[in-house]
Amino acid sequence: MMTGGFLTAIVLNRQARVPGTEFSLGTTMLVSVLSLDVGLYGVQFMADRLVADREDGTLLRAKAIPNGMVGYLVGKAVNISAQIVSAVAVTLLAGAFLVTGLRTDEPGSWLTLAWVLVLGLLATVPLGAVLGSLFPNTRATALILLTLGALTAISGIFYPVSNLPTVLRWTGQVFPLYWLGLGMRSALLPHAMAAAEVGGSWRHLATFGVLSAWSIAGLALAPVMLRRMARRESGSSVAARREKAMLRL
Repeated sequence: MMTGGFLTAIVLNRQARVPGTEFSLGTTMLVSVLSLDVGLYGVQFMADRLVADREDGTLLRAKAIPNGMVGYLVGKAVNISAQIVSAVAVTLLAGAFLVTGLRTDEPGSWLTLAWVLVLGLLATVPLGAVLGSLFPNTRATALILLTLGALTAISGIFYPVSNLPTVLRWTGQVFPLYWLGLGMRSALLPHAMAAAEVGGSWRHLATFGVLSAWSIAGLALAPVMLRRMARRESGSSVAARREKAMLRL
């Protein structure tokens, strides 16, 4: 449903132009939406799954198995990453029939897309696990979606970040969503479109550095936070949550 809404917005903006250029705003939106497929799904899906599995006792069962928490985290990350890659493929395939100007005929474009996608998954999925370990229930994780929505607005997804106020421009660049979008655009848009970005370049080195930093932080924190959360889990706590859920129904 979300992907369908984005594709509709892309179609509606096919005739609009990126400020200062003659290039289609709809095409740039398509490429940026690929970063949303990674950023939103990576963080939100992982957080939601983690909280849901804690509520129904799945996490407690994993805790009872030797190295079960590590296996649980790796299994969830791989599963969600596979879903995200599928969503990216569907969005790109569908969008290719709706817009023009994509730079898909160069091997270098696909290589850039590949490393941005891998680093994007490493930067967002572990972050989702960290955030999911902090929230008590799935209703509370709605705050994550609201926060991601605010970040989307200042991350250059639907409008060039270079046209935002300075404070918002630099705030957006702290988080991985902006760099995901920039990396995706550098892979699939014409080289001349770099002029519309901050500094007038694709900043590949900075993209690699920021996404790598978020990846390292997430991979270091996620197992620690997951073990900390699992230590507080018990059969009685799971039973209490189920009882509360039944009362709400």
